[in-house]
Amino acid sequence: MKLSVIIPAYNERNHVRDVIVAVKAVPVMKEIIVVDDCSTDGTRDYLKDERGLKALFHDRNMGKGAAIRSGLRAVTGDIVIIQDADLEYSPEEYVKLLKPISDGKTKVVYGSRILGRGEFLKASYFANRTLTLLTNLLFGSRLTDMETCYKLVHASLLRSLNLTSSRFEIEPEITCKILKKKERILEVPITYKGRMKGKKIGPMDGIQAIWNLLKWKLLR
Repeated sequence: MKLSVIIPAYNERNHVRDVIVAVKAVPVMKEIIVVDDCSTDGTRDYLKDERGLKALFHDRNMGKGAAIRSGLRAVTGDIVIIQDADLEYSPEEYVKLLKPISDGKTKVVYGSRILGRGEFLKASYFANRTLTLLTNLLFGSRLTDMETCYKLVHASLLRSLNLTSSRFEIEPEITCKILKKKERILEVPITYKGRMKGKKIGPMDGIQAIWNLLKWKLLR
């Protein structure tokens, strides 16, 4: 079973090297696909010289969702995981996240920061809890962390979702479409340490997420 790790990156020069090193160190068969979303801080230059990965480059900034969709087109593995290009999530978690899938229990595993008692910023915590609650109310699910970056999904299933989102609304889109297909999402506790600075989801992203939850519920 081969794991495809998609890493969307935008102006992550200070973190992307450490993330790539950490991903490479995980003892599983894998490929690493880094999608640079038109960085201007030197991230692109580093990726052009880095070996042992597939580097894709957007010629304009299009957002996390667009980067994930670009990465998905290059996937050759059996299972896909999204890895943010900062140090909030630890690739060391991959092994335990893969186990329910390799054991045949599910096609989808989410790494739950709530079950793992992750360290959130207050605003991020309450926004996530609100969006997760709304997801559960709309789809009859029992998730604790809909917005987690760590979503492991069978590649064939992820492709079948026909994702269209370009920004952070990619998270609710993935979850809504998986739930509409009646696929079981199994959550596994993970460690998490939210960083104080950097790119964060703002109020407009939260509003967009709510709109997309309602949209994907109503659309057939």
